[in-house]
Amino acid sequence: MDSKVNTLNWFEIAVSDFDRAKKFYETVFGITMPVMEFGPLKMGMFPMEPGNGKLSGAICKSDFHKPSAEGVLVYMNGNPDLSVALGKVEAAGGKIMRPKTIISPEFGYMAVMIDTEGNAIALHSQK
Repeated sequence: MDSKVNTLNWFEIAVSDFDRAKKFYETVFGITMPVMEFGPLKMGMFPMEPGNGKLSGAICKSDFHKPSAEGVLVYMNGNPDLSVALGKVEAAGGKIMRPKTIISPEFGYMAVMIDTEGNAIALHSQK
């Protein structure tokens, strides 16, 4: 693999209640998620910068997508300080599973939340 290529190309967070999950992520991250539908697949798109390798992901509802707190743990950008996003989690219907914890001075901080659908999602920031 070319060392200049991102290892992560795309991620999909499985949801059961699309509107509830969309509201949760929009509230926690202060974003607007455009919706796309491909037959039975409904996606709420996270912000991204096309053309520069900064791809993103989406919340997804389909028969194939099953929410779970087990398995792969995706770390989402909580910069500049993940305390801001964490402060919105419970009011938006989620739970904080692991509070803000320092990884190291050079790698910053992490936390883990459970979203409204039961998925474990990690957050990372430098502060």
